[in-house]
Amino acid sequence: MTILRAFWRFLVGVKDFLVLMLLLLFFVGLWSALNSRSGSVSVPDGGALVLALDGAIVDQGTESGAFDFATGNNVGGEKQMRDILGAIDKAREDGRIKGLVLDLDTFVGAGEANLQAIGQALAKFRKAGKPVHAFATAYTDAGYYLAAHADKIWISPLGAVLVSGPGGANLYFRDALAKLDIDINVFKVGTYKAAVEPFTREDASPEAEAASQALVDSLWATWLADVERARPATDLANFVATLSTRVPAAGGDQAKVALAAKLVDAIASRSEFDAAMVKLFGEGKPNRFGSYAGIGLDRYLAATRPVVPESGAAVGVVYVTGDIVDGEAPRGTAGGTTIARAIAEATSNDDIKALVVRVDSGGGSVLASEEIRQALLGAKAKGLPVVASFGPVAASGGYWVATAADEIFAQPSTITGSIGVFAIIPTFNRSLADLGIDSDGVKTTPYSGEPDVVRGLGPETRVLLQASVEDIYRRFTTIVGAARKLPLAEVDRIGQGRVWAGTTALKLKLVDKMGDLDAAVAAAGAKAGLKGDIRVVAVEKAATPFEQFFASFAPNDEAEEQARDPYAKLISASRLHLLAAIGDVRALANGPVMQAACLECAGMGSPRIGRARAGGEALLALGTRRP
Repeated sequence: MTILRAFWRFLVGVKDFLVLMLLLLFFVGLWSALNSRSGSVSVPDGGALVLALDGAIVDQGTESGAFDFATGNNVGGEKQMRDILGAIDKAREDGRIKGLVLDLDTFVGAGEANLQAIGQALAKFRKAGKPVHAFATAYTDAGYYLAAHADKIWISPLGAVLVSGPGGANLYFRDALAKLDIDINVFKVGTYKAAVEPFTREDASPEAEAASQALVDSLWATWLADVERARPATDLANFVATLSTRVPAAGGDQAKVALAAKLVDAIASRSEFDAAMVKLFGEGKPNRFGSYAGIGLDRYLAATRPVVPESGAAVGVVYVTGDIVDGEAPRGTAGGTTIARAIAEATSNDDIKALVVRVDSGGGSVLASEEIRQALLGAKAKGLPVVASFGPVAASGGYWVATAADEIFAQPSTITGSIGVFAIIPTFNRSLADLGIDSDGVKTTPYSGEPDVVRGLGPETRVLLQASVEDIYRRFTTIVGAARKLPLAEVDRIGQGRVWAGTTALKLKLVDKMGDLDAAVAAAGAKAGLKGDIRVVAVEKAATPFEQFFASFAPNDEAEEQARDPYAKLISASRLHLLAAIGDVRALANGPVMQAACLECAGMGSPRIGRARAGGEALLALGTRRP
């Protein structure tokens, strides 16, 4: 009887599971049908496009699926650049849209190159005679950059403008690893290849520090010039230099300090700002952003999406975003096989006449970088022009990929270069000995059991690893030299793992022109002989109906719970950087041995929410293992 009862419970469980799956399929189908009808979302006539930029702005959002949703691990907190730029561009010509509101209260940030592209789109929007208003409690660097492109900047009475400039602390693990008796074996080429320094030093080397200082100084100069050009009445450099004396003199009221310095135009509570927007755009249904007539980003994109899918000649945009890894990977991470397969499918699509490879990556696996490059070369062999567009970061493996392009576009603040290679292998012979664990064995050759993480690397293996790294570096510099028509000696001089801002990279002939993604698309279209407005097709792993379904129900709790007061917002950014750095350590431990990666570059680019989540998971796992 016990066996029969157990079997019956099993059958009931199977039945319940099948019923649940049928219900899920029904609701997915219903959701798909409803979302295919763009007319179901109406745009308020005379209202505002409201860009509530919760979280980070990235080139390609991190993929979330049913499992992530069920476990509460959906990434969220990201807006895609293409969506923001597309919405601003459509709204500029949309007679129903009267203006634009930038809600920056929970904005985490974006890479500087992406900020520049959005700033340019906002300038065009204002030129069309449509006003832009910005509101936030606390404006940090990225938020203030966007706000500077508004007609009017509003700030909460309890708010502040806290501009700090690029830079900050990095983590160094040498002493901690020494206490754990873990040896980190590093093989590298490149004087400035600082990615391995957190494991071998307690601070940055003089060479790495000098290169990083030159980079952040260049980024800061570009940021200041852009902001002061957009808002000429401000003197940001002087404001930052004298902030510690201005705030005490104003009794600690930082909102008044910002107003007196002409960094903002009005001090108002959220309800007062809402009332002002009602006067400007009219009364609307109560929304999260307020009661004025307006429409958010996702709803506006749904309302303006073509009912019939477009067809005809197009330029395909290949996204190489995040860490470059071997094999398959979800969107937001550049899986070599995933991207190569997407490129192969694009080349078989008769509508796609040219490709743009959009890079926002600090690199990663050498093999995956080469796999993507070969796929792009295959597209060129079939007659498709290939143009590269650099976002916030195009370094190491990200630059390796771009060498397949006929032409490279970058933004002035694009972090470019880092032509260098390293290999890293941890060994645990000393830590195991401390636990009383010994090892012994026999070999048939000096390479039996190598690389041996238990007993340590043999001298012959060390020679092979260093030679392999040097060989890959020679291949890297040879590829760059051939692609950029530069002598190898010159590539080696500007290489060595060093990174450059886009303006410097242009002078060094690492890129061809300054320009955003639109400029690269236009160039690719011209090479393919396309005329007029160019249709753009995203060449990426497609989202399944299941993913779209669960993403549509992803909670907005993160945005609601995110700290808004000035210093908490700065601490949140610092915490994100810390968790991402821990995620980097986890990735290096689990990733390929041979890497063309620039971790310090990635940390200066787009906020890495996905990598920060990986770091948080690593800390959680570590905490649960403690007695």
